[in-house]
Amino acid sequence: MKKLYVFVPVFLASLILITSLTPIVSASESISNKIFRLHIIANSNSEEDQALKLKVRDNVLEYSKELYKDCTNVSEALNVSKEKLNEIKSVAQKTIAFYGYEYDTRVYTAKEFFNTREYDTFTLPAGEYYCLKIVIGEGKGKNWWCVMFPSVCISGCADDLDDVLSEDERRLTEGKKYVVKFKAVEIYERLKVMGRK
Repeated sequence: MKKLYVFVPVFLASLILITSLTPIVSASESISNKIFRLHIIANSNSEEDQALKLKVRDNVLEYSKELYKDCTNVSEALNVSKEKLNEIKSVAQKTIAFYGYEYDTRVYTAKEFFNTREYDTFTLPAGEYYCLKIVIGEGKGKNWWCVMFPSVCISGCADDLDDVLSEDERRLTEGKKYVVKFKAVEIYERLKVMGRK
């Protein structure tokens, strides 16, 4: 009988939690399927390698300003990136050489798990996002990432998200009231990814 007193409240609390998170999980997964990210990993955490990562970032963003302007969805952004991988790698390699380093780079597209990320005016939920990934040298340093499509990290304007997200999805990304729920979604998404491995 004692077990029943414990089981029923735990069961009901779990049911309420799952029920309240289901719409947020669904919206979060929808958002992650509409966003294309840039992910750059430095060779190491030395000051020099971290500074170099930012130089590579700056030049790749400058090069890619025009790449995604005609894209209307993440599939198109992904295809453009795949078509331009050699050029993007060339930009990264030239930047690295210009600053006197001989690191190789790996440049490719992938679908990766990203944690919840808070920006100044919006928050992106955790989930699996398509990305353009640039790994400098050994790739053992801190990373840097942003939203390439829509061009938030290029234009610096979060309003570009309005072009691809529904009103409900956009509302979900704004403000701080969903951050705790996004953390719960992050745990769910992480477990989902681990379950596939």
